Amino acid sequence: MAAKTMQDLLIEELRDIYHAERQLTKALPKLAKAAHSEQLRTAFESHLEETRGQIERLEQVFDELDTRTRGKHCDAMEGLISEAREIMEMGLAPEVQDAALIAAAQKVEHYEIASYGTVHAYATACGLTKVAELLEQTLNEEKETDKKLNMLAINDVNKKAIQASGKKAA
Repeated sequence: MAAKTMQDLLIEELRDIYHAERQLTKALPKLAKAAHSEQLRTAFESHLEETRGQIERLEQVFDELDTRTRGKHCDAMEGLISEAREIMEMGLAPEVQDAALIAAAQKVEHYEIASYGTVHAYATACGLTKVAELLEQTLNEEKETDKKLNMLAINDVNKKAIQASGKKAA
């Protein structure tokens, strides 16, 4: 369907992120299993639960918009997940793999932040206050997840990866 109005554009973008989140619920358990750091594994498992809640919130948004809940294939998320899969197949040292998995997860978070920021702006522009509030809640969760991953990388995982690589952490 070609978007004719801002609300049509909003719905198209919501369908894209809805499919992206559904793809992510299938990928996160694999990322958790591939993580060697217990903290990283826990972060992935926690984000899986959060993602399920975000899907439910998107379903609420579709209800608010009185439109059918369905996804539109998200090539971007498919590519990001494919990159994460490649990392798991590279045969990296466990500590280095964890650092690479965080980088892959942060790419996903940045895509989600951009996507939710966009749909939030569209909903706000359309005067859809309730929809904007729901989307802002998810946007804030995605930003918080990115921050947590960044801190885990800086304070723990990257240092261990450097040590496993035979170098001293700065």
